[in-house]
Amino acid sequence: MALDLDSPIPLWEQLADALREGIRSGAYTGRVPSARSLAQEFEVSHKTSERALHALVDQGLLVAVVGKGFYIKR
Repeated sequence: MALDLDSPIPLWEQLADALREGIRSGAYTGRVPSARSLAQEFEVSHKTSERALHALVDQGLLVAVVGKGFYIKR
């Protein structure tokens, strides 16, 4: 999924939506890609991808494990 640069929705929110859909569809299982990987894949800044991941942690979909990454919360 490509992010819409012309959308009024912030890029981090669009990325969080894409990740949420990937979790729901089963495209992501266990560990999700790192912030750095997501930044490269979606052509956004590392800060943008981190914000998206932390938004999903705040929503209870992911859990952050220090030094290991982000995992889908079961």
